[in-house]
Amino acid sequence: MITEGKFSKGTPCKECPLRPLPLFRSFEAEEIAFVSRFKIGELVFDSNAMILAEGEESEHLFTVLSGWGFRYKMLDDGRRQIMNYVMPGDIVGLQGTLMGEMQHSIESLSPVVLCVFQRSKLAELYRCHPELAYDLTWIAAREERMLDENLLSIGRRSALERAAYLIAFLYQRAASLELFRSGWSVIPITQQHVADTLGLSLVHTNKTLKKLAARGLLRWAEKGCDVHDIDGLLAVAGWDGLCEPKRPLI
Repeated sequence: MITEGKFSKGTPCKECPLRPLPLFRSFEAEEIAFVSRFKIGELVFDSNAMILAEGEESEHLFTVLSGWGFRYKMLDDGRRQIMNYVMPGDIVGLQGTLMGEMQHSIESLSPVVLCVFQRSKLAELYRCHPELAYDLTWIAAREERMLDENLLSIGRRSALERAAYLIAFLYQRAASLELFRSGWSVIPITQQHVADTLGLSLVHTNKTLKKLAARGLLRWAEKGCDVHDIDGLLAVAGWDGLCEPKRPLI
């Protein structure tokens, strides 16, 4: 059950602002027609809103049209582990759709708009549109790959390497979606988000980020992290960076 989003008819799929981006594969006319029937509207959330909660069931599947969010799980004592971040083009709620209920929660970092799809039409997608069915599988495999890299960071990278990897990862994902077109390259996360992603205390996280800032790689702005040197962050992380083929969009 979703209580914080405001529902609207939204943007027609043919006019989707994401589809023209070079990152996404082109769609056949019949695929666009099906997705247009599949979509029933849009949900708009403010910053810091609960989008989906662990244990919830939903009749819907969602694609992020705009904005930033994060997936996380909580321990009984209130400790939080951020699993990954969601950005435009990402699917939200697939786990709950296929497994009956959400196994993690999702919260917005900025104002977020979600395209809403009817879960009952998912069988038709698999039956009549194999290319779109493959797209869903590809998106799930991509999420698994990102989680693998995040687990590697937590398990084997040093604190400095972890922080550099996370900021570089978020920056490159956002840049590929042209989210910095206005010249404003701030990633809208707090140091607490970084700490909860990396499995570090807030004090340790603050000291680690100060080391990266002292090297001129980033600056912590009022509303998030401003990246100054992406190549320097990649070098500290020991990571080659994102290298994705054209990806699907549903």
